[in-house]
Amino acid sequence: MDFKFILYRILRAVVMFFYGLVKPFRVIGKQNIPEGAAVICANHTSLGDPFYMAFAVPKRYHLCLMAKQELFKFKPLGWILRGIGTFPVDRSAAADVNAMKSALKVLKSGKKLGIFPEGTRTAEDGSVSPKSGAVKLAEKTHAPLVPMYIPRKKRYFHVNTIVVGEPISLEGLGKLSHEALERISDELMDKIAQLGQTVKARG
Repeated sequence: MDFKFILYRILRAVVMFFYGLVKPFRVIGKQNIPEGAAVICANHTSLGDPFYMAFAVPKRYHLCLMAKQELFKFKPLGWILRGIGTFPVDRSAAADVNAMKSALKVLKSGKKLGIFPEGTRTAEDGSVSPKSGAVKLAEKTHAPLVPMYIPRKKRYFHVNTIVVGEPISLEGLGKLSHEALERISDELMDKIAQLGQTVKARG
């Protein structure tokens, strides 16, 4: 077990304890997270979403997150983020080559990669077109895409439900065109929104 994974598990446990006190949660579909490399994709509405994503992934797996580079400018925070395997992405660039290389390294090592395809926090479902980076990474590494819904409103002292959907495999599709990448990215976000509807249906 490497140092980054140890630090990740410690930080995850500490934050999970406090969240459990004020914003408790439950996870539906945790069994859908496969062994080996996977691209975990969720909707993004609040600063706490990366924590909820980490809570939903079993602790035996190392989830490495892609985060905006602005977070790394504060050196103590940057040290912690890098220490647990999180790496920066330049959202202003059309394609951040260094971020893509880091993401490929994570997946090729068999770890879980966490991405918010919308690239930013959103006010409502479908208000921002998703970026195709997650689908590109799945295509290149043959890792499945795992949709995850994180509730938009996290209520204090009420159980917040996170839903993990079934993995989406791109095996057999070959080289994807730009149009196909965009289409699959849209379908992925639609699937995530559908997972949210199951939460509402349950009440």
